[in-house]
Amino acid sequence: MKQATIHATDNRPEQVSEFSPMLRGIALFISYLLHPLFIPLLVTWLVVHALPEYFVTFKQISYRFAYDTLYFRVIAISIFFPALTVGLSRALNFIDSLHLRSQKDRIIPYIACTIYYFWAFYAFKKQGVAPPFFNVFFLGVFLAVVMSMVLNTYMKVSMHTVGWGGVIGFVLVVMFSLQLNVSGVLMLAFFLSAVVATARLILNAHAPAEIYAGFLVGILAQLIAYVIVG
Repeated sequence: MKQATIHATDNRPEQVSEFSPMLRGIALFISYLLHPLFIPLLVTWLVVHALPEYFVTFKQISYRFAYDTLYFRVIAISIFFPALTVGLSRALNFIDSLHLRSQKDRIIPYIACTIYYFWAFYAFKKQGVAPPFFNVFFLGVFLAVVMSMVLNTYMKVSMHTVGWGGVIGFVLVVMFSLQLNVSGVLMLAFFLSAVVATARLILNAHAPAEIYAGFLVGILAQLIAYVIVG
């Protein structure tokens, strides 16, 4: 690892670590593999397989395979529509990069995702067949996006750590609400969160404060959603 000197906006030199191409490649792979867009689907898969008794209705209305309607809804809301929004924004030159490297590039995706995730929360709650903790999760995601959008005025908060902070917060919610011993899952969530945070720092995608702010937002959003929904 080497140290490179760059100049900040106020012309003061700032030390930035330069890592080997191999290490940066691994960090980039981790950033894609553990991307926040995949987290709602991952959480859905985990709770469906760990607590299937709470998702009986979704299994009954499946078409091809168990819970397929639930998975398709989550994929559409959390992956397809956000990715389509970013792709169209880039095609229309509303944003400069698909990677959303600047705070300005994140405004449209943030606004769009507030709509998508509130829609998800409202639809699941209105339908009345999803367990309360599942509704809490999607309300928490919506609140996390809103909080991140507000913070975007001041800093480019890491959406990777917002997402994984949300996983930690959701595991805590499940632990509190269902009185389950999920310490192993919680430890795994902390480990993966640390791996993601390290990867983002290696890529110089965020300052440490933006990484920590992301974790705080993700965890707090889930806990606030639990207080609201119960």
